[in-house]
Amino acid sequence: MNSDLGSNDERRDSEERDQLSMEELMQKSMQSLREGEVVHGVVVAVTQDEVMIDIGFKCEGSVPVAEFTDPKTGKVTVDVDDDVEVFVERLDEVEGRLRLSRDRANKLKTWRGIEEAYRSGEPVVGKVIERVKGGLSVDIGIRAFLPGSLVDLRPNRRLEDYIGTEVEARIISFDRRRSNVVLSRKAVLEDAQGHIKEATMSELEEGRLASGTIKNITDYGVFVDLGGLDGLLHITDISWGRVGHPSEYFHVGDEVQVVVLKFDRDRERVSLGYKQRFEDPWVLVPEKYPIGKRVKGRVVSIVDYGAFVALEEGVEGLIHVSEMSWTKKVKNPRSILEIDQEVEVVVSEVDVDKRRLSLSLRATESNPWERVAETHHVGNRIKGVVRNLTDFGAFVEIVPGVDGLVHISDMSWTRRINHPSEVVSKGQEIEAIITSIDALNQRISLSMKELLPNEWEEYANTHGVGDIVGGRTTNITDFGVFVELAPGVEGLCHISEIDRDAGLTLAEMFNPGQAVACRILRIDWNENRIGLSMHGVPQAAVEAVEAGEEVDSSKPAETAMAAALRAGGLVEEQGAAAEPQPGGEPSSAGEDPEQPEGDPDQDGEAGRDS
Repeated sequence: MNSDLGSNDERRDSEERDQLSMEELMQKSMQSLREGEVVHGVVVAVTQDEVMIDIGFKCEGSVPVAEFTDPKTGKVTVDVDDDVEVFVERLDEVEGRLRLSRDRANKLKTWRGIEEAYRSGEPVVGKVIERVKGGLSVDIGIRAFLPGSLVDLRPNRRLEDYIGTEVEARIISFDRRRSNVVLSRKAVLEDAQGHIKEATMSELEEGRLASGTIKNITDYGVFVDLGGLDGLLHITDISWGRVGHPSEYFHVGDEVQVVVLKFDRDRERVSLGYKQRFEDPWVLVPEKYPIGKRVKGRVVSIVDYGAFVALEEGVEGLIHVSEMSWTKKVKNPRSILEIDQEVEVVVSEVDVDKRRLSLSLRATESNPWERVAETHHVGNRIKGVVRNLTDFGAFVEIVPGVDGLVHISDMSWTRRINHPSEVVSKGQEIEAIITSIDALNQRISLSMKELLPNEWEEYANTHGVGDIVGGRTTNITDFGVFVELAPGVEGLCHISEIDRDAGLTLAEMFNPGQAVACRILRIDWNENRIGLSMHGVPQAAVEAVEAGEEVDSSKPAETAMAAALRAGGLVEEQGAAAEPQPGGEPSSAGEDPEQPEGDPDQDGEAGRDS
C-alpha cells in the first residue's frame, strides 16, 4: 500500500513538473512576442463573439468575430483550420491571453505595400468608391485621394463615370500618421503613352498609311490618336470636295486610316491626309467636262458673286452672277438659285492648274440679244416702254427682257437736258430709232431726237455768218453770255466780243431773259455751236428782229445797221428816195452805188464811224 501511495505521489509530482514546464514555456513564448507585430495563425474555433486563433508557441488569441464578417451578407468569412494573418494588439502575460486584430493586420500590411510601391514607383490598383471635393476617393486597402486633374491625360468633368471602376494609379505622396495617400492615374497613362509613342514614332514615315482613332473634332480639323502621338487631319485634307464641318465625315472614337503627309520628329508634329488615299478627280476633269458640254450638278454654296455647283465628289464649278441670266441684272444669286437645287449648266472655262471650273446657267437658253440682232437693224423705228431711268439716260424695253438705252444726249437736238425725267417718265411708251446694236456686249443704242426736227440745222441753214440776229440771254457766265436765238438754238457771245464799260461785269450788264442783238461770227456744224459778237451791233436792232422785220445782212453793215436803227425808231427816216439820175440809177443819202460791197465787219466799222 505504501508502494501505491508512493507511486501516486510520484505521478502528482511529475504532473506538477509538466504543468510548471508548460507555464514556463508559455511565458517564454509570450515573452518572444511583441505588441504591434503581425503574425500568422490558424483558426481553432469560431464562436458567436470571437474567433480563436492559434499563433503558435502554444499561444492562442481572440479576434472579434465582426472583423471576419462580411458587412453586406452578415456571414462569417473564416472556418476552423483557415490560415490568417493577425495583428498583436495586447499581450496579457498574467492571464496568458492575447488580443488580436485582423483589420489592423491588413492595414499594416497595406501601409507596408504603399510605402514599397511609393519607393519603387510601381502603380497600385484600387476601386473608385465615390466622388469627393476636388476628385475621387479610391480604395487601395485604405481610402486614397485621386485629384480630378490627375484622373486622365486631359481634364475630365464627368468624374462620376469612374465610380465603381478599378483604376491603376501611382502613389505620389503619403502620410501614415494622417492616413493620407494621394494618387495619380495620369502618371501611369503618361508612362504607357510614352512607350507607345516611342514605338509609333519609330514606325512613322511620310507617305505611308497609318491607323488611328478619332480623338477630337474641331472646326478646322480632326485630331487622330496614332498610338501615343496625336496627328492633325486638317479640314482641307479630308475630301477633294467641299467640307462644311469635319463632323460630316467623322465621329469621336472612329477608327480611320490616314496618310502621313508631314512628320516633324523633333517637334512631334504630324500632318495627316484622308483624301490622299483616293485619286484626285481633277486629273480627269478636262476629259469629262470639256468646254461647251452641258452637265448637271447640285448647288452647294451661294455667295454674293455667284453660286458653286458640285458636279461630282471633289469637282465644283462657279456660276458667276453675270452667267445666270441673259436679260436680268442679278444682284442677289439667292433670288435665282437655292442650296441643294439640281441645275443644268454649260461648261464655259476649265483651268486645271488653278482648279477652277466656270459654268453658265444662261447658256442653256437661247441668247435673246442674238435674236434681236437678227430681227432688228440700225435705222429701224421701234416702240417700247421706259423701264428704268438713270442720270445718263432711259432704258426702253424693245422685246421682253431686252432693253435699249436712249442716252440723254439723244433725247433732243438742242435742248439742254439735265435729267431724263424732264423728257420721259417710267412706264411711258415712246418711239425711237435704233442707232447701234452690239449683241456681244449686250448693248443697243436708241435715239429719240432722230424722230424730231433738227432746230439747229434748220436755223443754221437759214442764217449765215454776218447776220444780225436777236435773242434772249439764258446764262450769264464769267467768260460770256449764252443767247437763245430760236427755240432749242443757243449761241455764245464771248466776253471778248462784248463792248463793256470800264469796271462793269457781265452780270451787271445783263439779266437773264434780256433781249439782245448779235452778229453771227461762226457756225460750227461738227459741234453744233454758234459764235456771236455784239461789237458794233446797236441793241435797239433786236426790236426789229423780234418784230419779224428782216435785216439784210448781205448789204454793208452800215446800211444794215441803219435799217435796224430805223426799225427800232432810234433814227428818223431819210425821206423818199431821190429822183432817178440820168442813167436810171437811184441815189440815196445812205447808199453809194459806186461803192463795192465789202467785208461785213469792215462795213460795220465804217457805219459805226459815220
